[in-house]
Amino acid sequence: MIRNSGIRAFPPRLPDQPIFYPVLSEEYAVKIARDWNVPASGSDYVTRFQVRRSFLENYSVQKAGGLAHLEYWIPAEEMAAFNAAIVGEIEVVAEFR
Repeated sequence: MIRNSGIRAFPPRLPDQPIFYPVLSEEYAVKIARDWNVPASGSDYVTRFQVRRSFLENYSVQKAGGLAHLEYWIPAEEMAAFNAAIVGEIEVVAEFR
């Protein structure tokens, strides 16, 4: 069972993570978590959240491969502004180990 923990912000990026890549579909997020991140790190989560349109209008949707692989590229130095634009809580919708 997945529990929401009242998460309202994402942590700052690590030095080797210059960009935050929120994706536009749960299917793509599951693929990343399950197929790529679990083999690399042992576990990962899929989250769902809403971001104010006024913030996202400053960025273009990027296609990272096929038509289903759509994401935003948010520079690490803009994470505080991104977090401030989140509406409500960040919901964990899947966990992979």
